[in-house]
Amino acid sequence: MIVYLGLGSNLGDKRKNIEKALALIAERVGDVRALSGFYETPSWGYTSSHTYLNAVARIETPLRPEDLLFATQDIERESGRTEKTIGRAYRDRIIDIDILLYGDLVIQTPLLTIPHPLMHQRAFVLQPLSEISPDLIHPVLGKTIAEIYSTSENDK
Repeated sequence: MIVYLGLGSNLGDKRKNIEKALALIAERVGDVRALSGFYETPSWGYTSSHTYLNAVARIETPLRPEDLLFATQDIERESGRTEKTIGRAYRDRIIDIDILLYGDLVIQTPLLTIPHPLMHQRAFVLQPLSEISPDLIHPVLGKTIAEIYSTSENDK
């Protein structure tokens, strides 16, 4: 299955953090078929003095959605990541790996929501995703990633 993962880091050697995560993804999750450029962006959803480095990867994986989630969470923990949020508030992180899309599957469970429920609001996701797969159709919105990005209200 083709999946898209968003990767971000805003602590330490950000590029190295993402590259390490990508190496572990290639080892445990599947083949990295495409990788966007790296984009430096301000924090989203909270204020931080640390900017983020973000990228999106297209991966071919045999893993089921839940197993993919567990694998990416293990990679985050092994890379030094602690809680995703504290009191439902975002915070700085060594690495963040989000499942953006899993084929054209739509999932909404207490454990997992695919497509990522906020991806269409995040330029730091849409810009790198439109770089590697501009014609990809968002399975809920029914528009291409390029269309969503070009009409988004995001800071570009």
